[in-house]
Amino acid sequence: MRVSLFVTCLADRLRPRLGLAAAELLERAGCEVLYSPRQTCCGQPGFNCGFHDEARAVARSLIAALDDGAEAVVAPSGSCVAMVRRYGELFAGDPAWRERAAALAGRTFELSSFLVDHLGRTAFGARRELRASWHDSCHGLRELGLRAAPRRLLAEVAGLELVEAPLAAECCGFGGAFAARNEAISVAMADRKIDELEALGVDVVTGADLSCLLQLGGRLERRGSRIRALHFAELIAEGLPAEAPA
Repeated sequence: MRVSLFVTCLADRLRPRLGLAAAELLERAGCEVLYSPRQTCCGQPGFNCGFHDEARAVARSLIAALDDGAEAVVAPSGSCVAMVRRYGELFAGDPAWRERAAALAGRTFELSSFLVDHLGRTAFGARRELRASWHDSCHGLRELGLRAAPRRLLAEVAGLELVEAPLAAECCGFGGAFAARNEAISVAMADRKIDELEALGVDVVTGADLSCLLQLGGRLERRGSRIRALHFAELIAEGLPAEAPA
């Protein structure tokens, strides 16, 4: 299957190794991975702040960039996929773009869901001697129903102990502009989750949205915690065996 990798702007600018990890998992699952350097932000920041005209301009650029003949578009971000899935709503009053927007939305998938639910791939032969806890990001869980797929991937990582946190589905406090406008509340929400993670004695908090992991990772670093915040694709890719020579 030919798959177009939508890296997302946060991964591109702040964690490029996540894009590489996502590409490696897709390739090991048998996909031909395409990448368009013309891809842009999905438009979510503008959309969430009420700047819908600006969001549409950004979305048009992304739609055009990903019109590359791939059978599917895959992103390591539940929130960005959720935004693309809302393109039909965004372009409801624009017949010229509505059809293209709906077509892209219909073939865009979050990485773990695509691997597990569409390719039937859960095991990659990775090994990590870690205690890890999963964070259910708001968009992924509530808009995409993303819960079982990433946990199935982690369950196949040898040596990994997945510790379920009671607050796993509670917001991390990021919320895009929310964190900037409501700093004290945002920090308190992150600290509430981090207190629990430290009490559980985990080595890593992992998830499917880099934005949440940057929020938690920033607070972990400021608090001097030993816990790392890693996207699940990074966590798995770091433990992959070398591929057998052809």
